[in-house]
Amino acid sequence: MLNTEAKRKLLGTNIAKYRKQKRLSQNQLAELVDVSREHIAKVETARRNMSMNLLFNISSALNIPEYKFFIFE
Repeated sequence: MLNTEAKRKLLGTNIAKYRKQKRLSQNQLAELVDVSREHIAKVETARRNMSMNLLFNISSALNIPEYKFFIFE
């Protein structure tokens, strides 16, 4: 079983993967969810925790169901 840190890294990796699939920059996603680009960068690299509200906003902005962020391959 993965530890919390590993899960956070995989979650961030998945967010980055789906953002890139939508051809959005970190800056563009940040504008869509009303946070800074730095915040998005830190979430994607697991250097910052995110709120559930931010996760829901990212999911909505990317048009990706939340559960897909938690499929760790």
